[in-house]
Amino acid sequence: MNSTIALFLAQDGIINGAIYALVGVTLVLVFAVTRIIFVPQGELIAWAALTVAALEAGAVPGTAYLLVVLGAAAAALELAREWRELTARYLLAMLATDLALPIGLLLAVIQLAPLKLGFTFNVIATLALLVPMGSLIYRIAFQPLAEATVLVLLIAAIGVHFALVGLGLVFFGAEGVRTTPLLSGTFPLGPLVVKWQSVSVLVVTLLVLGGLYVFFERTMMGKALRATAVNRLGARLVGVPVRATGRIAFTLAATIGAVSGILIGSLTTIYYDSGFLIGLKGFVGAILAGLGSYPLTALAAVFVGLLESYSAFFASAFKEVIVFSIIIPVLLWRSLTSGTHHDEDEEV
Repeated sequence: MNSTIALFLAQDGIINGAIYALVGVTLVLVFAVTRIIFVPQGELIAWAALTVAALEAGAVPGTAYLLVVLGAAAAALELAREWRELTARYLLAMLATDLALPIGLLLAVIQLAPLKLGFTFNVIATLALLVPMGSLIYRIAFQPLAEATVLVLLIAAIGVHFALVGLGLVFFGAEGVRTTPLLSGTFPLGPLVVKWQSVSVLVVTLLVLGGLYVFFERTMMGKALRATAVNRLGARLVGVPVRATGRIAFTLAATIGAVSGILIGSLTTIYYDSGFLIGLKGFVGAILAGLGSYPLTALAAVFVGLLESYSAFFASAFKEVIVFSIIIPVLLWRSLTSGTHHDEDEEV
């Protein structure tokens, strides 16, 4: 391997690592606020790319229909749980957000998708369809289990993952797709030929990470999420609506997932089940950073991307094994150096 090949591999590793960084940071965010290891995050990324591809083809994506179903299910569960305390104002707000908005989006997509209005419309429509799903998935699958143990929440997350993979096959089929890049063309950088789309991935990743920093440090909502992450019971006692923080965390996760899918769709072929590996590699980055630090998670995810890239060159048949095996020594080291034991049934 000469220096030129090494630079090309480094370029691929950094770009892939940027996507893994977004996934890893999202997993840390959701886990810190809700104690849920959000396994289906990768599916949201794959669905975003597949939704863009469907809109580019002039078809109505299955995510538009699913949003209506999820909204109706969330409204029904809310009515069943809270019917004794419902007010007319709350009921109207719930019907507007859970039923009227998804139905309106579905009708708009049915009318506009066949017109093939271009990249901007496809991106806006994808974000409009995917972002609300985060909160709806939380309300349906996880909110009733909010006080359960981490193990129970993990099992629920795995169940949601398998459900979304199956629905992805139904909605989008088994064929892979690529989407139109945000920025087309290339430019030389020394011996490298760099895609403008790769630059856009790095820029958007930095903007998202910077936006998360401002959100958590400068806004009341961000500080409420931080308080919930530190101590759920204490946050509840001082008036933080813990249930709402879970919905916000999942909405942020869906937003970052949708953005990641839009970015990655033009760089690699995406299938209905591609999200699982993407999510796992982001999870490896989060584990390397201890599921607790956003900057360390981003750096660890870039390391995972570089390791994957160089492993594909030296031992392509074992690249996945190499990437996933690096968490074993890290977990062993953490287990041996940890001086305390955390009971998963402990009240949090």
